[in-house]
Amino acid sequence: MKDFVTKFQKTPHILQALLNICLFFLALALSALLISETWYIVQIVYQSFVTRQDSYYEMLSELLVFFLYFEFIALIVKYFKSNFHFPLRYFIYIGITAVIRLIIIDHDQAMSTFWWSLAILIMVGALFISNRRNPGAQKHEKNESDH
Repeated sequence: MKDFVTKFQKTPHILQALLNICLFFLALALSALLISETWYIVQIVYQSFVTRQDSYYEMLSELLVFFLYFEFIALIVKYFKSNFHFPLRYFIYIGITAVIRLIIIDHDQAMSTFWWSLAILIMVGALFISNRRNPGAQKHEKNESDH
């Protein structure tokens, strides 16, 4: 029975290692997509110069997709730097960016835009509350990023 308990205690370490490996490959895939998105944005800018046709909504939409990739990669980097912990505020940042992108792409119905804006307000409130509840964590993160 004691051998079973000893082997069972290794399970979290095995699962943590599996999670870390998967997150590493996810970061590589997101990095490739970020580079691809950057190239697509360069093509949009080039086409707008050549054809003299501005596509602000498409450009803004693609920039927000770029920032979503960027934020997910930053979240994974922060996970590894903070001893395998995902900070809540990064998820809130990603949610706010995703909803802003949704509003930019689909802003035809005023009521829908209002509800999405309300969702952003709620997320900003949650961000404010999470920052006030744990102000020492931000100071610790700031000191880590200085090194």
